[in-house]
Amino acid sequence: MLDLRFIRENPDLVKEGARKKRIDADIDGLLALDARAREMRTRLDNLRAERNRGSEQVPRLQGEEKQKAIARMKEVSNEVKALEPEHKALEEQISALLLTVPNPPGGDVPLGETEADNAEVRRWGTPPAFDFTPKDHVELGEALDLIDIPRGVKLAGSRSYILKNEGALLHWAVLRLAMDRMVGKGFVPMVVPVLVNEAPMVGTGYFPTGRDQAYHVEKDEAFLVGTAEVSLTSYHCEEMLNEADLPKKFVGLSDCFRREAGTYGKDTRGLYRIHLFEKVEQVVVCANDEAESRRWHDAILANAEEVVQALGIPYRVVAVCTGDLGQGQVRKHDIESWMPSRNGYGETHSCSTFHEFQARRLNVRYRDPEGRVRFVHTLNNTVIASPRILIPILENNQRADGGVVIPEVLRPYLGGKEVIEPR
Repeated sequence: MLDLRFIRENPDLVKEGARKKRIDADIDGLLALDARAREMRTRLDNLRAERNRGSEQVPRLQGEEKQKAIARMKEVSNEVKALEPEHKALEEQISALLLTVPNPPGGDVPLGETEADNAEVRRWGTPPAFDFTPKDHVELGEALDLIDIPRGVKLAGSRSYILKNEGALLHWAVLRLAMDRMVGKGFVPMVVPVLVNEAPMVGTGYFPTGRDQAYHVEKDEAFLVGTAEVSLTSYHCEEMLNEADLPKKFVGLSDCFRREAGTYGKDTRGLYRIHLFEKVEQVVVCANDEAESRRWHDAILANAEEVVQALGIPYRVVAVCTGDLGQGQVRKHDIESWMPSRNGYGETHSCSTFHEFQARRLNVRYRDPEGRVRFVHTLNNTVIASPRILIPILENNQRADGGVVIPEVLRPYLGGKEVIEPR
């Protein structure tokens, strides 16, 4: 959420930011409501001040003068009673509109409308050149008895799956690898709720605009999170932190639930776009400083790249363009891993900087050395998400005989096993 004063003082900048992000936001309507609310607030303040003065003066008055003062106090009280609910309704409208206003993108974000306009930053590794016709991860998974999609669909509907044998072991192995590495870097490991109330979803910016993507448990008025970011970032909501304790570095492993509304017919085969997966997420809460945010953005992006490199997966990093940014993101980089079945790169990680957008909604603050109360900056990035990451692991490491070589870094988690042999 943006500071209303900032919007008031920079309406053109905010409008341009919304235009670049291709997000509809009624800035003029918001400012008109704000002007009415401020005018009404001034009127209410004046009336309350008059009422307070009157309550002190009336006991000292006599006769007709006292009766006139009492009559005036009744008029003032009636006007206050009439204006208060109207003012409250205006404030609620303003609050609702504020939740729809996007964070302007950073000045270094490439201009564009869709993911096709994202700018490649760098590549790592070389895609394999097979001297045989490679299989996709579904064919490999079925042949090696690692993946059972038909039974997953039978149990849970479309975009469902079951992992078996080494498929399940690889899934757990990549998650454990990611957690081990992040804990080794000083991130605090956390197990957090995946069923939350509405406040964390609003606070992290997933509501109201992304409400249709969340699973809603209506009986309990709770929601299943699509990422541990929701709970990790909300951990210090409504708190005043000590600057000396910043930055806060969290890493969490959680189930992630996504309805994938609006993606009918897109990426329907296999494990790429599914309703349930597990993800290791890193979150940083730091001081309200652009240089500090940039430093941590680069650091958490590097953390994820190190894991992908350790797995031996060729990948590229792209700077996400303005039109592909989310509502709260100032800048974002994706890691796209090489997937032979796509003959291209597929997104496996997203690294985002929010500045104080989430912190304002969550009311996470600290006091700087000058004694000023500031909102923190928040950042997050995937460390690993599975089973999507199994796509490049299986496809890039397949052999001509149909077996799959297990990445060396994962072998300790599979009892030293080196190859998934053909059945």
